[in-house]
Amino acid sequence: MAIVLYRVDDRLVHGQVVIGWGRPLGISRIVLVDDDVAGSDWEQELYRMAVPAEIELRFARVADVAAQGAAWAADPRPTILLTGDIATMAAVSHAMPVGRVNLGGLHHKPGRSERLPFIFLAEDDLRQLQQLEREGVEVTAQDLPTSSPVSLGALT
Repeated sequence: MAIVLYRVDDRLVHGQVVIGWGRPLGISRIVLVDDDVAGSDWEQELYRMAVPAEIELRFARVADVAAQGAAWAADPRPTILLTGDIATMAAVSHAMPVGRVNLGGLHHKPGRSERLPFIFLAEDDLRQLQQLEREGVEVTAQDLPTSSPVSLGALT
């Protein structure tokens, strides 16, 4: 299993992902699945600046996952697959096998309430996450690998 972390983080690529998770997991690739970013050269360039040269940063659209997900998973390089929202991760999980999803940062927006200092969820978010669990995906919240994971049930 080359994809060592499936993470939802609305800040996408930043130090907590690259350094906080990337170093302990020994990653050599990040696959960022986001339709808007995949279609924007200047946004891609901004995210590339946050990633050291030894880590490949690949951008993909949700539609690419069905065709490329198996190759990403079969590639031996340790990889983080990253999305900025729950709906995109749900689409990923329908296109390729996902065993566990890490909620790493979902910040305040209107309609969301605080579940943890780094997790704010709306009722619709909870329903989507509960559906993922019914489909066999383990969902936990964990900002850094040194923190204890928090189960989805503890966030309700």
